[in-house]
Amino acid sequence: MERDGDDVAEVHRAAFGGAHGDKVAELVTALRRDDPESLSLVAEVDGQVVGNVMFTRSLLDAPPRLVDVWVLSPLGVLPGHQRQGVGRALVKRGLEIADEQRVPLVFLEGDPAYYAKAGFRAGGDLGFRKPSLRIPDVAFQVFPLTAYEPWMTGTLVYSATFWDYDCVGLRDS
Repeated sequence: MERDGDDVAEVHRAAFGGAHGDKVAELVTALRRDDPESLSLVAEVDGQVVGNVMFTRSLLDAPPRLVDVWVLSPLGVLPGHQRQGVGRALVKRGLEIADEQRVPLVFLEGDPAYYAKAGFRAGGDLGFRKPSLRIPDVAFQVFPLTAYEPWMTGTLVYSATFWDYDCVGLRDS
């Protein structure tokens, strides 16, 4: 279920905190504007939006041709609702929808301890190349879906919005 942008932006501000939370909220607004086909799922408790995940279109630069893939980013849950399965449920449902839509791969940058529980694996171990050297190898992860074929390997190419908002990889504090 998609919700009002203000509720979703507030989830990310609170989940990520400070200036980083503001940046992620701006990214979400821009992704919704720039990729109208993006998937934005929310979790509600008693009518309040407590979590949000976005899946947006990107490309895999595979040797034979470009492949349409999705990127899971961002995922945010209000602090008072974290560690209760909200994020896990949002990710699971998003992956189900991606599979239904015949998306072959979903990529992300994130904590492998968290995302491995959802079935994500290190992208480099499967022959994928990250789009930026600022992404730690362990954080670059992928989830192959039913439509994935072994020839689909190569470099992930983020949509321009992630670059425009400087939301690729880690920056020095």
